[in-house]
Amino acid sequence: MAPQVASGMPSKDGDQISPVVHLEDNTAKGECFDKPRITKPKPESIANLSDEELAAMEKKMVRKVDLVVMPIIGILYILNYVDRSGLAATHVYGITEDLNMSETDFATAISILFDICCMAVIWGAVSACTAAVKTKEALYAVRVVLGIAEAAYFPGALYFLSAWYKKEELAKRIGGVFMFQALGQALGGFIAAACLTLEGRHGIAGWRWLFIVEGVVTVGLGMAFAVVMPEFPHNARLLNPQQRDLAVWRLENERGSAEVHEEATAWDGLKAAVSDKKLWLLVWCGGMGQAMGSVFNFFPSIIASLKFGKYESLLLTVPPYVVAMVGYYICSFLSDRYNKIYIIIVVNLIASTPVYILGMLAPNVGSRYFAMCLMPVVSVAPQVMLYKTNGIHMARPATKRALGMALINGLGGLSNVWTSYLWKDGGPQYYKAFGTLLACGIVFLFSITGYKFWVRRLNKKLAGTAVQQADVMRKHHVSQEQVDMCWRYDGY
Repeated sequence: MAPQVASGMPSKDGDQISPVVHLEDNTAKGECFDKPRITKPKPESIANLSDEELAAMEKKMVRKVDLVVMPIIGILYILNYVDRSGLAATHVYGITEDLNMSETDFATAISILFDICCMAVIWGAVSACTAAVKTKEALYAVRVVLGIAEAAYFPGALYFLSAWYKKEELAKRIGGVFMFQALGQALGGFIAAACLTLEGRHGIAGWRWLFIVEGVVTVGLGMAFAVVMPEFPHNARLLNPQQRDLAVWRLENERGSAEVHEEATAWDGLKAAVSDKKLWLLVWCGGMGQAMGSVFNFFPSIIASLKFGKYESLLLTVPPYVVAMVGYYICSFLSDRYNKIYIIIVVNLIASTPVYILGMLAPNVGSRYFAMCLMPVVSVAPQVMLYKTNGIHMARPATKRALGMALINGLGGLSNVWTSYLWKDGGPQYYKAFGTLLACGIVFLFSITGYKFWVRRLNKKLAGTAVQQADVMRKHHVSQEQVDMCWRYDGY
């Protein structure tokens, strides 16, 4: 239940003080209870609107942002993922033979993409260049450049969403990005199957056509979307002035005025990020989560190990991702609706145990494929919740939140390097690979449980004495304004 805030007398700096904030959770969790709460004054453009009018305007504004921002981020992420994952599809259609690659060589080519994190560039052109490679060394080089090109997109997109949406809206949007990812994975199978039918056209191998088509489409759409993509709430041309004021005010009312007017530099954010031990625990959990998700870098090959044909293997990758889209939405909806993060992570991690065991030990192809249909949800849904955790727990400064997204995605993504070599042999049971993923899920479970007790202890301090509050503010970059607004580490 959200806080019920009543209007009150202005404080010395003009903020409004609500007499009482009532929450369902009690003080044992460190929540505000029967405690004054400071809220930000309304901007002049919306000062005379009633609560009902504000709610209606907010709903309309959020819908407008959703209709523009989410499709652009989602489509670009589909292209981002399809460009990256295209190599996995080519494994079943001749790239290893054409480039004289061993299974270890192919695993190296897969892993290279995840080694580098820096500014995103136009990755579609780089992906298209993959079609021109003649040797495995050239493929390695292109994958390095593709890793550079795409590295910043995903954490940047999640940071962008956290700059637009409130905490009770964020999980559904992050979940939406992962749903687009699943759609990209599903479409990737169809696209790959379609492109591979071009085998031999104009003397070009089918796997080369795959990279040409994906790259050209990405470049074209990337250029088109650059024209219409909005910026941030305070300067978005998408909104009228009144809507911009509302978009800024509602975020300031949740996180403090620094959300928009903060003067912290990137260096300040970096120092705040690297000095926060909680973030490093989230990075560690992110590494475990991405290790669990590494199965999808080789999904077409794993399906092929069940003795399906080339086209069947690609098309049979589609149903698991359809199941994933439904699962991501359910998890995200429940998280936003009930303000829960930890329990959703735990349920998925516990469910992953029988799924991985079934993938290893199932006695027939049907049972093993059933397990693979569930793997996307139980492997990736915890990551959705992890990114939401960073978005609301590393709120200040905003540059810290952005770097947190990048560190969780970048350093956590290093798991894709070593896990790539788990799948190069051992099919169809893949005992070593599935056993490792099972262990990562267990480590993730214990680690995130430790994080839960950590932030609950911090919440108690934030609800405690001035000395305890000062200790949290100093060590964890929580502002006095946030303390006055009853800001907490929610969801745990």
